[in-house]
Amino acid sequence: MPLYLVPLIVTLAIQIQVSLIVFTPPVLAPKAQFDIGVSAVAVGLITALIYLTSVPATLISSQILHRLGPIRVSQLCVLFTSFGMVLMVSASPFIVILGALIVGIGYGPITPASSAILANTVPKKFRGFIFSIKQSGVPLGGALAGLIVPPLMVLYGWQIAGLIIAIMGIILIFISCFFQKTIDLEGPKYFSNSHILAPLKLIFNDVRLKELALSSGVFSGMQMSLGTFLVVLLTQNTNFSITIAGGALSAAMVAGAIGRLFWGFVSDKFFSPRKVLGVLGLVMSCSAFLTTFISVAWSIPMVYIFAVVFGASAVGWNGVYLAAVANIVNPDKVGAATSGSLTVTYTGVVVLPILFWGVYSFTGSYSYPFAFIGMLSFYRGVLFLIPYDKK
Repeated sequence: MPLYLVPLIVTLAIQIQVSLIVFTPPVLAPKAQFDIGVSAVAVGLITALIYLTSVPATLISSQILHRLGPIRVSQLCVLFTSFGMVLMVSASPFIVILGALIVGIGYGPITPASSAILANTVPKKFRGFIFSIKQSGVPLGGALAGLIVPPLMVLYGWQIAGLIIAIMGIILIFISCFFQKTIDLEGPKYFSNSHILAPLKLIFNDVRLKELALSSGVFSGMQMSLGTFLVVLLTQNTNFSITIAGGALSAAMVAGAIGRLFWGFVSDKFFSPRKVLGVLGLVMSCSAFLTTFISVAWSIPMVYIFAVVFGASAVGWNGVYLAAVANIVNPDKVGAATSGSLTVTYTGVVVLPILFWGVYSFTGSYSYPFAFIGMLSFYRGVLFLIPYDKK
């Protein structure tokens, strides 16, 4: 049995759960807006708040991992996200905001912990694929949100639906306790305990890491905009039901999960990670531009095909990116490099949904904000396709 199999399964399950919690508010928004008293588009601000606290939490994750170890950190992350979800299903805007901030604290250190574990156990030639398997937990969590949250809302209401998602996290914490010794034994024996800004210095002192980090900020903003606003776009602009719109979100996220595996395999076997990321940047941009043509004339199959293509690109890039980061640095610095690069990644998730909301407020359309972010991802995609010596 491969050394990394048990850590991979556990980290994948944890990634799915925390991502499920992050993607649940956008699905709840069309119904929750009436009880909370704010427009559904404000869910973009909730997403920004989640990642606002993810940024510092990610930055300090190296120190936390050094003190507690990967499993304890992961369990605390699930606990924080579950508690935040409980607060977010209140009908009070202020408590919802507090819950979003707490979810962000729990979400930040998840990826640095799992990347450090896998980098120490996975051979370099398989990292693109294995990292993509683990990172497929993000879109799978989004797919679960689109698949199970709408029926729970229909049966029990949006608040009970959110509580059920939180309880799932508590159950996962209990289950993961049985694998703690195995993962602590097979995982890295060391984590960086350097200065809090050391991960950022590591990133910006290397041109390759800096390029990856800055592009990930744009790509992650596109990914989160897709996950945050697709359901609202389809329910309010095309009159599709919440079930159909949620199904489209699930289709996008499943395509992203499959895409992460496929693109990881391609980057291991055929093309460099930079070229793969460049192509994905162009495809997600074209998909974003296409939102300006979505109308009531579109059939359900057309909407689902669009969602699949958009999700395969805008969600499928992450595993290739993390493997590229891990390949540049030594194994003992993977945690710090991932922490530093994800700090930039999550900053993009804070900034771009706010810009999305700003463009929407100015234009009254969900399509124009997608097109705006599409221009940014197009630029970053082109940069990846230009060799270093040509810049």
